[in-house]
Amino acid sequence: ALITSAASAYQLRDGAGQTRAGLDAVGIEARAVGAAVLFVPSFKLFDGSVGFLGVAGVGSLCGQIKSASPATCRTGFGDMYVETSWSRFFGFTRPSRESGALPIREGLAIGTGVGAVLPTGLYDSHIQASNGVTVGSNIVDVAPWIAVTYTTPPLLLEGTEFSSKIYLNNYARNPATDYVSGRNLDVDFAVSEHIGRWQVGVTGYYLRQFADDTRGGVVVAPDGRRSEVLSLGGVINYDIPEARTAIKFKARTSVFAYNTAMVTLFVLTVAKKFN
Repeated sequence: ALITSAASAYQLRDGAGQTRAGLDAVGIEARAVGAAVLFVPSFKLFDGSVGFLGVAGVGSLCGQIKSASPATCRTGFGDMYVETSWSRFFGFTRPSRESGALPIREGLAIGTGVGAVLPTGLYDSHIQASNGVTVGSNIVDVAPWIAVTYTTPPLLLEGTEFSSKIYLNNYARNPATDYVSGRNLDVDFAVSEHIGRWQVGVTGYYLRQFADDTRGGVVVAPDGRRSEVLSLGGVINYDIPEARTAIKFKARTSVFAYNTAMVTLFVLTVAKKFN
């Protein structure tokens, strides 16, 4: 799959959800393009499929967070993401009402696995501190996850799909800053409707941090910088079965944020199946 994204961080909020003091010029624009490869072997494990995913790309970030520090740009490779997964479907496949559209899998699909962000991206702790601009994170993040998708019978049109993927993020220490981000739980979710080759719906993202950030073993003042954010938007997908290709566009924006940035995000994905 080819993935392109654009994001804009326009405000940094404190633990009360207010503009963080001293950051009077927040404006960071990010652009990225990457490739994702998913390999699914033919063998089954507990009647389910095993998958191996790798994602890599390049990005460009420009902006500033304080008027005293001039805006700057950084362009380079981002952090890599790798993932192992297991999934199984409980249900049946039925034809679409539209000729030539993909069949619809009605029923329950479950999945679980482990993902990891690897600190392979361009990073400079000094620029990050003064401007908030960094392509890489310089941090290892290991995240076990579970996923659930349920598609109904054709109650509205051709079937309503409810999906969610939940990650438990565990961060290692940043060796350049001695900073450790606290554990958090983040949830990607969507509710969409199948309409022939189309799938249209609402999507969202929720994150809640439940452990304090620390620097040098000391809790970061004043509140451990525990983050919470909700982002909502829309998603649309179009299948091209004759080309074994799907095109997906997703857009969402922050509804609220605590100890993190308010962000608007756009993502375009073009995925092709080779086997």
